Amino acid sequence: MSRRYDNHTTIFSPEGRLYQVEYAMEAVGNAGTAIGILSKDGVVLVGEKKVTSKLLQTSTSTEKMYKIDDHIACAVAGIMSDANILINTARV
Repeated sequence: MSRRYDNHTTIFSPEGRLYQVEYAMEAVGNAGTAIGILSKDGVVLVGEKKVTSKLLQTSTSTEKMYKIDDHIACAVAGIMSDANILINTARV
């Protein structure tokens, strides 16, 4: 039944649900954590590579750390496609 109502973010289902918003919240909930720690000697960036199912093959190409510039790096947690757009914009 949800198939007719999950194509757009502005269409409510008969139950009053926005499926696209629910899908996005689920994707963010399944994302790994990324943290950065600043000390007087440097910075440490740590990213968790979360495996949501043991049946899924773990990808070796998924990166959590990106070098933006010679003095800027970032750690990614969340939706990788959104992060790639933000990283490419920051590199310009």
